[in-house]
Amino acid sequence: MKSIQSNIKKAKKYLDKNQCVAVPTETVYGLAGNAYSGLSVKKIFKLKKRPMNNPLIVHYFDINKLKKDCHISDNFIKLYEKFCPGPITFILKLKPKSKISKLVTNKQKSLAVRFPKHPIFRKLLKSLSYPLAAPSANISTGLSSVQASDVIEEFGSKIKYVLNGGKCRIGVESTIINLLKKPTILRFGGLDISKIQKVLKKKVLIKTNLKNKIAPGQFPLHYSPGIPLRTNVKKPKKNEAFVLIKKRKTSFKNYYYLSKKNDLQQSAKNLYSLLRTIKKDGYKLIAIEKIPNKGIGKTINDRLSRASKY
Repeated sequence: MKSIQSNIKKAKKYLDKNQCVAVPTETVYGLAGNAYSGLSVKKIFKLKKRPMNNPLIVHYFDINKLKKDCHISDNFIKLYEKFCPGPITFILKLKPKSKISKLVTNKQKSLAVRFPKHPIFRKLLKSLSYPLAAPSANISTGLSSVQASDVIEEFGSKIKYVLNGGKCRIGVESTIINLLKKPTILRFGGLDISKIQKVLKKKVLIKTNLKNKIAPGQFPLHYSPGIPLRTNVKKPKKNEAFVLIKKRKTSFKNYYYLSKKNDLQQSAKNLYSLLRTIKKDGYKLIAIEKIPNKGIGKTINDRLSRASKY
């Protein structure tokens, strides 16, 4: 416990000096900086090689800290009370006097906000006097990091500090919902849309490829292992790594499994790690069998579809 506390203090020290640190969340690791500081936010974009028109998600400890920066709506309150802290990001209207850096929002009058569930990240957020902008801790368009070693692999010594919180429990990014007008899903993620609809008692729209970028995860090429990838494959070619959703009785050297028993949650958790492993094993091509397009399977398919634009 003592060492966790001192690690949080160390991360805070860097953040207070406008440096960037990697933080664990329940979805993926984030590359965090003070969201009120243009200097910190610039460093995030530079480290990630991220296009400046791709907005960042800002992480808060709770609703009280958010009220300084955003207008609160009824739909937001309903979803916040049910799912936060958790893997859901909200697009809300920014208050004119908010101190959020304009670089965070791509100069929009809205902000993507989230309340992460990871206990270590929550302790860090509680100790700060500012929220944290924290996109996924990886080079832009690449695979997100789901453990501290992935972050080090991505950035090496360019990153000041990695706050280690073990392997991420969910393993794919948060679900993003736009609450500026009619509730609209902008990115499939770790929270099932049917659960959101149940709370709001209405169908939500789905628009995951908006031209006007008000949220991350909407660019065509994203979440890529850096090698070509084919989806919905029944039989792989000889030189392809073959990704399967459940263990087979007969196995070949090029077979990789997302889960033992066709488990979609497990598959989501293992997705990025498995794609990293395949690349490290020297394969130049990846084939993936059909993934059921339901629940978190929709999120997996969204990530694979964008990764296949390589």
